[in-house]
Amino acid sequence: MSGTKPDILWAPHQVDRFVVCDSELSLYHVESTVNSELKAGSLRLSEDSAATLLSINSDTPYMKCVAWYLNYDPECLLAVGQANGRVVLTSLGQDHNSKFKDLIGKEFVPKHARQCNTLAWNPLDSNWLAAGLDKHRADFSVLIWDICSKYTPDIVPMEKVRLSAGETETTLLVTKPLYELGQNDACLSLCWLPRDQKLLLAGMHRNLAIFDLRNTSQKMFVNTKAVQGVTVDPYFHDRVASFYEGQVAIWDLRKFEKPVLTLTEQPKPLTKVAWCPTRTGLLATLTRDSNIIRLYDMQHTPTPIGDETEPTIIERSVQPCDNYIASFAWHPTSQNRMIVLTPNRTMSDFTVFERISLAWSPITSLMWACGRHLYECAEEENDNSLEKDIATKMRLRALSRYGLDTEQYTEDMDQKSPGNKGSLVYAGIKSIVKSSLGMVESSRHSWSGLDKQTDIQNLNEERILALQLCGWIKKGTDLDVGPFLNSLVQEGEWERAAAVALFNLDIRRAIQILNEGASSEKGGLNLNVVAMALSGYTDEKNSLWREMCSTLRLQLNNPYLCVMFAFLTSETGSYDGVLYENKVAVRDRVAFACKFLSDSQLNRYIEKLTNEMKEAGNLEGILLTGLTKDGVDLMESYVDRTGDVQTASYCMLQGSPLDVLKDERVQYWIENYRNLLDAWRFWHKRAEFDIHRSKLDPSSKPLAQVFVSCNFCGKSISYSCSTVPHQGRGFSQYGVSGSPTKSKVTSCPGCRKPLPRCALCLINMGTPVSSCPGGSKSDEKVDLSKDKKLAQFNNWFTWCHNCRHGGHAGHMLSWFRDHAECPVSACTCKCMQLDTTGNLVPAETVQP
Repeated sequence: MSGTKPDILWAPHQVDRFVVCDSELSLYHVESTVNSELKAGSLRLSEDSAATLLSINSDTPYMKCVAWYLNYDPECLLAVGQANGRVVLTSLGQDHNSKFKDLIGKEFVPKHARQCNTLAWNPLDSNWLAAGLDKHRADFSVLIWDICSKYTPDIVPMEKVRLSAGETETTLLVTKPLYELGQNDACLSLCWLPRDQKLLLAGMHRNLAIFDLRNTSQKMFVNTKAVQGVTVDPYFHDRVASFYEGQVAIWDLRKFEKPVLTLTEQPKPLTKVAWCPTRTGLLATLTRDSNIIRLYDMQHTPTPIGDETEPTIIERSVQPCDNYIASFAWHPTSQNRMIVLTPNRTMSDFTVFERISLAWSPITSLMWACGRHLYECAEEENDNSLEKDIATKMRLRALSRYGLDTEQYTEDMDQKSPGNKGSLVYAGIKSIVKSSLGMVESSRHSWSGLDKQTDIQNLNEERILALQLCGWIKKGTDLDVGPFLNSLVQEGEWERAAAVALFNLDIRRAIQILNEGASSEKGGLNLNVVAMALSGYTDEKNSLWREMCSTLRLQLNNPYLCVMFAFLTSETGSYDGVLYENKVAVRDRVAFACKFLSDSQLNRYIEKLTNEMKEAGNLEGILLTGLTKDGVDLMESYVDRTGDVQTASYCMLQGSPLDVLKDERVQYWIENYRNLLDAWRFWHKRAEFDIHRSKLDPSSKPLAQVFVSCNFCGKSISYSCSTVPHQGRGFSQYGVSGSPTKSKVTSCPGCRKPLPRCALCLINMGTPVSSCPGGSKSDEKVDLSKDKKLAQFNNWFTWCHNCRHGGHAGHMLSWFRDHAECPVSACTCKCMQLDTTGNLVPAETVQP
């Protein structure tokens, strides 16, 4: 525009057209260039859009402000405010509708000439145009014109005036506005309030004023310097933005005394502020001589009346181009899209991308939001990574009562021996072995099926307990491994069974087991070859059999077959080939060590193996460490490696309360697992876990935190609601009689004041629901316990924390199935909607 920086406007209803306002009006058409080449004469706006000049209008000189007509028809009508105060209606030559042809060229002339600062079309009555002018001591600064005033000549008289010499056209000059406001003041900015046709917000010289056209003699105003660029949030009609120099003020028209928010002051004066028409609460600001547009995202949350807390603001800056920006305009329909204009009329099509917010659901679903779009991450069909995820495993295990069915095993192990060794069960084999140092001697034992003898340690009570923990022998005095071998054969573990039999000097049984495995469907044919090799065993150190087995055993795939030949070819007392085969189960290696190693060797081996297990976080090492401090260290490595707080919690609950459960790490695992169950909505499972925990650690049982107290004396009345039969007078001393199984306690046992009445049945609380008049079978269905306990859920005291109304739980549940408001008349509280978890269902009860 003449004398000022250029401006840009999007067409309100033609989403592919915009106007550049400078010394002339230029209409452009925007088109996509994604799949086409740039046309000759087109201007590149972005990588996928270009603008083509459609028409130029040079008929309106001295432009100061422009406003596009908001109605669909005529669609290319613009109002131009000039330096002399006149408002001219012009077109860009795109509309040939004869119905509105008479509007083109119409001028609205004020009484006294002065600059027109702003124009605003009424969004409800499209024929009303407000103009804001500079101050004149004898005139008004806010004039409201009716562009169709010729249809009401009695209201707005018109004069037909001949233009000055040299002009041959005639035009209609409208000299009397529909309304005149703001006498002896200047108007710098205007905007209509969308909530009412006759409310106009004006930025005057020293104040913001709201004019009501139904009573023009009065106005509501607030004194402020922030009177420029007033604009209404299109999504929140009571929120208005205005600016002064480098500061933006946000106003709430319901509390118009002061700004509800003042944005950070910029070092340079502001030139434009505009709300995004496609995004709620997004305000863009532009400062002079800047290539940056600042965006303020106003995240509002409901606050109580009178709360002075400012809304949350997310501030960010975008740089659409490298040059200084003269003006910008939001696209009316495309989300977060804008056109920016530089002083040299270079234009750029720019989209503000929203921040991407990621969210994990407790069941490992991934969602993210960008703008108005919500995306969900879908797993590939052949991708089984979800099954390997520890959170998925823990969730499925929780549904199958993982960790809750170990109590019987615990009791059996604690009763294993009359020698009071129960405390050693959870102390670990490391502690058991240390307690028997220097007490064991070795003796020679004969092989079964061979003419050979081998040194084996005599089994004392501690070593027998270790073998029992390893699973080789059962509790009692019987040391036979036969039952253990039979169980392995039934499970198809022929290699392991053969190795255990061999370690117990029964080579004939080992060969027999291998033959059984080879003849079965699941067994491998090479088991026959291994059995054949075992049958050729010789004790000669320099024999070809020993030489070949020592060389070829490492080529066997199964570790148990490897350690069998390592045991047969090893020197007496040197069994490293068995003890340090990491693929063999820890319990089998430990059991082997208890049979063949001396006390000092066994102690060193157990110590070394324990350290390896702790560093690796291998749960098999719990057999060695037990549920002690070493066990906590091992479990810490395991949790750090896998994240499995579920197993850690259940294992550590079996330990000593003083040594283990008081450890900060154990408490941290337990609380995290409880929170995880709550996040999955496994509330019943979490309650079962808490019960299980309180049995093993009585100190963890929480004290009563909530009780019903009398409104008069403050004493607890919980015990008075018990329906357990009493001896003698029972509750008759409180004036209550009736069946002992359905006692009616309607008064406080402390002060004997009456208890509140149920809002539905109007009977005092404490009276069982089934004894209330009008109790029906439908009420009985509300009983959530489903068993005939004395204290049924239907009888519980229930009340809303907001309105304090309530009654029997059964009655309240029945009422809120069909109603949203409080049952008390004249109370409009939405009780059930206040609780965000009121309609949630435990996830373990939902069928997949």
